[in-house]
Amino acid sequence: MVTELTPNSENSLDEIRRVIEVEARAVEALLSRIDDKVVRALDLMEACSKRNGRIILTGMGKSGLVARKIAATLSSTGTPSLFLHPAEAIHGDMGVANPQDVAIIVSKSGRTEELSTLLPAFRLLGAPVIALLGDLNAPVAQNCDVVIDVSVVEEACPMDIIPTASTTAALVMGDALAIALLHRRGFSEDDFALLHPGGILGRRLLLKIETVMHTGDAIPIVYHHTSLRETIVEMTGKRLGCTCVLGSNDELLGIVTDGDLRRLIEKNADHSSIKAADIMSPGPITIFPGALVTRAVHIMEKHSITQLVVLDKEEKLVGIVHLHDLLKAGIT
Repeated sequence: MVTELTPNSENSLDEIRRVIEVEARAVEALLSRIDDKVVRALDLMEACSKRNGRIILTGMGKSGLVARKIAATLSSTGTPSLFLHPAEAIHGDMGVANPQDVAIIVSKSGRTEELSTLLPAFRLLGAPVIALLGDLNAPVAQNCDVVIDVSVVEEACPMDIIPTASTTAALVMGDALAIALLHRRGFSEDDFALLHPGGILGRRLLLKIETVMHTGDAIPIVYHHTSLRETIVEMTGKRLGCTCVLGSNDELLGIVTDGDLRRLIEKNADHSSIKAADIMSPGPITIFPGALVTRAVHIMEKHSITQLVVLDKEEKLVGIVHLHDLLKAGIT
């Protein structure tokens, strides 16, 4: 069924496009503001992390929602962070802050009464203050260590009032700071896994190859001199669509897959004297048992394969993992 667009729906689509264009321009404008102030903000945030401090985000209204999200992004990437509501902070909750912390104020106007009241408390505490402001001439700008310009030419709403483009710009700058800090701190995939142990994401980041690979007698193995018939029997019995090919000293020489067998049959050659070494793919792609399963998925996708041979540090065959094993584990 094809839905015809009415004049009203056409107007709605035009309005949606306009909003996206306005917000896209607001984000693009941030690129010209990446300067020494941003570097200084990162320096303060990194120093805070090294002294085991926290990044405290604060803001009122829509800016407060943006501040909450930035705090969540920082925490999820290994930088302890929290959101402090300014109205609650000036009535006792300021007790969560310490001198080793860094405060980040998010505000479009910079004239919110609660923020103006809260800022001196951070100054007296001795905690550095970074501001993401939409108005560089706002009163709070004079009392911050670093002020980053997140102003916008216009909001996306027709009245140029409702925070839309301004909140998007502030959020993008906050995300940029969080990810830049992640790179500075050398935050790794393993670090990320420790902070996200639950659900599919946790399994992807914590599960290692050694927990899903086939080992011992379950590994399909033939030797370089094994006949074609015996090779097929081994592959059929182990049901992994392949078999490893070993040399005289049990070193890995190659792998025979279902694809290798199909290509052999297409040649219509005499198969009676063919050995495993004649049809194997030499130097198969391997992985270590301690590698994360996400690494296996990446390798399989990159090389368009469904099996990986697992070798230990001495390059001895210890297992094999199939794409189906990852599917069963809920990884892909």
